[in-house]
Amino acid sequence: MNKFLLSIAAIFIAITPLSAATKVLALAGSTRTDSYNKKLAQQAANIAEQSGATVTFIDLRDYPMPFYDADLEMQGMPENAKRFRNLMIANDAIIIASPEYNCSLPAVLKNALDWASRNEEGGSSRDAYLGKKFAIMSASPGGGGGKRGLVHLRAVIENVGGTVVPTQTTIPNAHDYFSKKPLPANPTLNREIEELLKRFS
Repeated sequence: MNKFLLSIAAIFIAITPLSAATKVLALAGSTRTDSYNKKLAQQAANIAEQSGATVTFIDLRDYPMPFYDADLEMQGMPENAKRFRNLMIANDAIIIASPEYNCSLPAVLKNALDWASRNEEGGSSRDAYLGKKFAIMSASPGGGGGKRGLVHLRAVIENVGGTVVPTQTTIPNAHDYFSKKPLPANPTLNREIEELLKRFS
C-alpha cells in the first residue's frame, strides 16, 4: 500500500514511546472555528499523545487578551495572559500551527507570545521559553503552505529563548488535505513531532 494512503494511526506505531510525564502544549495561531491550523495542531497533538506524552490542546479563542501595552501591564498581567503563560511554563514542549497572514504570523498569536515573554511584576521573562522545544507548522489553502509566516514565527520564539526544531511542516492546498478521511499519513509531520519529543524520551 502506498505509504501516503495509510491512515494517521499508522504513524503512531513508529514513534518511540514516551513517559506520560512528558507534557506537550498544542495550539493554533487562529481563532477561526473551522481553521485548517486548528486541525493540523490537533493532528500533531494526536501523534504526540499516541507516543505516550501528556498533551494539552487549547484554543486561543478561549484566552482572549488585550494587545500588549506597557501602561496596561502596570495594572497587572491580564488573567488570560497569565493563564496562557503558565500553561507554557508548565509544559516541556509546545506545538504551534500558525496560518500565514501577509507573509507573517497572526496578530492574535504574536500578542499571546508577547504577553508570555513578560512576568507578573511587569518585567521581561524567558521562563515560558527557556528549556522548551517548539515545533512549528502551517496549513494554507495556497501553494506555499504558509512557510513564509513560519520564518517570522521561528524568529520570535528563538529571540525570547525558545528552541525551534530544525524541521517544520507545511500543508499546501489545505482544503484538499483536510477533506480526506482518514487524513493522509504525513511522514514530515511524524519526523517533526519525533524530533520535538526525543530529548524528553
